Order: sequence, then structure tokens, then C-alpha cells
Amino acid sequence: MKNDYTYRKLSIWQKSMSLVTEIYSEVKIFPSDELFALTSQIKRSAVSIPSNIAEGYGRTGTKDYLRFLNIALSSLFELQTQLEIAYNLKFLKENNFNKLYEDTREIERMLTSFIRKIKD
Repeated sequence: MKNDYTYRKLSIWQKSMSLVTEIYSEVKIFPSDELFALTSQIKRSAVSIPSNIAEGYGRTGTKDYLRFLNIALSSLFELQTQLEIAYNLKFLKENNFNKLYEDTREIERMLTSFIRKIKD
């Protein structure tokens, strides 16, 4: 029987994919002179999260998988920092920032829990 379990079924991958969509929608309103600066950095960090979860899933061995999950977590921390910078620069409204930040915190909790589970 073929195993149909893939990274696409992981709730952390699904939530991080939703976050990417939210991020892309939100940064559309950033100033155009930020297109190749903060806007680009935010998009890259956001995309890196589900990408590394998926890439790690495709690796053989727990050590490799954990390495990519930790890269995803690092990208998440980078994204949180960049969102705060965008908020401080008034590119994000407070309620939008709070929603995005809480979404990142939920993914952070899920990822750290998943990493601990795999280590055990």
C-alpha cells in the first residue's frame, strides 16, 4: 500500500503557506521605494518557512530533517523581526501587525514542538 502522507498534510506547512499569502497581500501597500529592501526581505523570509519544512521532509534521516526545520524556525524569527520593523516604520497598521505577529507565534510554537518531538 502506498503511503500518501506528505509534508502537505503537516499543519505547520499549511499554516505557513497561509501566512505567505497573508504576507504577500499585506506588503502590497508598502512604499514603492521599499520594494527591493524590506518588502523583498519579508517575502523571502516568509517563503523560506514552508519551503524548508518541505525540503527537510524530502531529506533522508532525522538529522537532515531537523536541520531544515531549524532553518524554517530561523526564517520565522527573521520574519517576526522584519514585521516589527515594518510596524515601527508605520508600513503596517497595528491590527494588521498584531494579526500577522500572532500567526507567526502560533507557527513558532508548532515548529518548536515538532522539532522537540522529532528529537525524542
